[in-house]
Amino acid sequence: MRTPARRRTTGLALLVAPLLLVSACGGGEDEVAVDDGAASSPAPLEPQPAPGSVRTRDLVMVMDTGEGPEMCLGPVAESYPPQCSGPAIEGWRWRDQQAFDKAGDVRWGYFALTGDWDGTTFTVSDAIPAALYSPVREGEQDPPPPLRQRDEASINEIAREVSGLPGVVGTYVEDNQVVAEVAYDDGALQQRLDEQHGANAVLVVPQLVDAG
Repeated sequence: MRTPARRRTTGLALLVAPLLLVSACGGGEDEVAVDDGAASSPAPLEPQPAPGSVRTRDLVMVMDTGEGPEMCLGPVAESYPPQCSGPAIEGWRWRDQQAFDKAGDVRWGYFALTGDWDGTTFTVSDAIPAALYSPVREGEQDPPPPLRQRDEASINEIAREVSGLPGVVGTYVEDNQVVAEVAYDDGALQQRLDEQHGANAVLVVPQLVDAG
């Protein structure tokens, strides 16, 4: 730093110093102001319950390894028997189902489910086996493209970040867009990710949708 510049600012520093001392005396109020700013940060994400009855977007695997039925909303390992995990299902009775596979203590099958979702557990009210299922496609539209094109490293970084969010069961990149599969979203998560990463950079795809 050049000496002339330091000399020109010395007088200003002397004038500002008393102001800093006055501010320090009111430290309590200043600290509250800083805390208020921190409190305005977005609240942590939590799995969302559905306000009414929901159905699966498509067929899902119901898996029971002997510890109770689960609804597999994420990836399924193609082993025998298959392997997957997901939210617990309440109200499920295998004796009410005709179409499922069994190997030892493991039972599994593909079903379209209807029921209630409290954010962690699915309570089933109806189950249609894959052989009798007709996909529901009314009102579905092609997803909007991202407004901003990113390089591969940037889009993969967003995918890694999104994959760690509560409720996200799987992510992948398609056409320069991160697709995030979640159990349920009332629109709040999509809005949050649009604000954070730009419109349509992340497409949230709920596996449970409102039945009505």
